Amino acid sequence: METIGNPWLWASFGGLVVVALMVDLVLMRHGGAHKVTFKEAMWWSLGWVALALAFNGGLWWYVHETAGLAQANRVGLEFLTGYLVEKSLAVDNIFVFLMLFTYFAVPEEQRQRVLVIGILLAIVLRAILIFAGAALLAKFHWMLYVFGAFLLLTGVKMWFAAGKEPSLENNPVLRWLTAHVPFVRRYHGGALWLGSGRRRKFTPLFIVLVMIGITDVIFAVDSIPAIFAITYDPFIVLTSNVFAVLGLRAMFFLLAGMADRFHLLPYGLAVVLGFIGAKMLVVDVYKIPVLWSLGVVALILGTTIALSLARPARRAADG
Repeated sequence: METIGNPWLWASFGGLVVVALMVDLVLMRHGGAHKVTFKEAMWWSLGWVALALAFNGGLWWYVHETAGLAQANRVGLEFLTGYLVEKSLAVDNIFVFLMLFTYFAVPEEQRQRVLVIGILLAIVLRAILIFAGAALLAKFHWMLYVFGAFLLLTGVKMWFAAGKEPSLENNPVLRWLTAHVPFVRRYHGGALWLGSGRRRKFTPLFIVLVMIGITDVIFAVDSIPAIFAITYDPFIVLTSNVFAVLGLRAMFFLLAGMADRFHLLPYGLAVVLGFIGAKMLVVDVYKIPVLWSLGVVALILGTTIALSLARPARRAADG
């Protein structure tokens, strides 16, 4: 398993993530439970993007000093492309989170806490899946074709599901939880459960957290193979993934009120997944350069966003 990651780089990345999370948690606790404004979410989003770009810049400089310009440019492009892919696929997470919060009527002031816990779970989960995926690809090259076919099929499925109103009514996990887990019907501040032992009853906030964790699993299975089409290096895969996930909470509050305005974006994400899946399937015939991949992904997402803004959804326009 070839990687540019060495103990110093891994330690630097881990330290940076821990410090960033601590600052985020301290500031969130200092602000108390409150409704996040659009302005606050915008500044946090810009901050997380700036941190990711600064990390990429530092990584480029380090590789340039130790391995030369060509290697540094390759690593920088791979990180940037992986970050863009993961960041764009995270938009789907946001739409599902918004549906969960609406369905369970989660109070505005509690949404931050739920998202923070969900992000921490997502980081741990993705780290496990990334190292498992990298080990599989290092040992079984043919797994690349499995990942490619899976992404291609996922893209097709996402295309035909786009535009349809998602529903939680028939979700088997939710039905099992509500049938087997004793819970109360109303919220009690930020409490996840009331009582202890056999008398313990869970609040709706606990159910939402479980559903967000399961959603993270589903989307990680979709998105992690996508980045292996860009690079096999577990260090670049993990770092770009984590930085994309770190900004998920701020991006949620930034886009939550504008979900209808980007109604064509799911089609763009479907095309992105299809492109990446096809890229993996032809990798032994022709390896598409990373710069081309970055350009294609950016063009697809930019086009669907521009079309969404130019042609608003009917229900938004009629309302």
